Amino acid sequence: MLSRIDLCDSTLIQNAEIIVYSRRDCHLCELLLEELDPLVRGRARIVVRDVDERAQWRDEYGLQVPVVWASGAVLCHYHLDKAAVTRWLAARAV
Repeated sequence: MLSRIDLCDSTLIQNAEIIVYSRRDCHLCELLLEELDPLVRGRARIVVRDVDERAQWRDEYGLQVPVVWASGAVLCHYHLDKAAVTRWLAARAV
């Protein structure tokens, strides 16, 4: 089971949370998380959700995993779009 990853730091942008819809044994998911972690470390919390845990997640994102979602919108799927995540972080910086 995928676990929740909390990247805690005093410089976290308030309420900055990125959700990654993923699934067990997904190589693309693992690669995306490895790239995303250092990009957002100290600036946002990453929450990993296994799409197979809820029918709604599976129906919506199951064929597109990994999916990076934040602030009500998909930032990218399949592969990490570093520019999109960086723009999202910059828009939330104080």
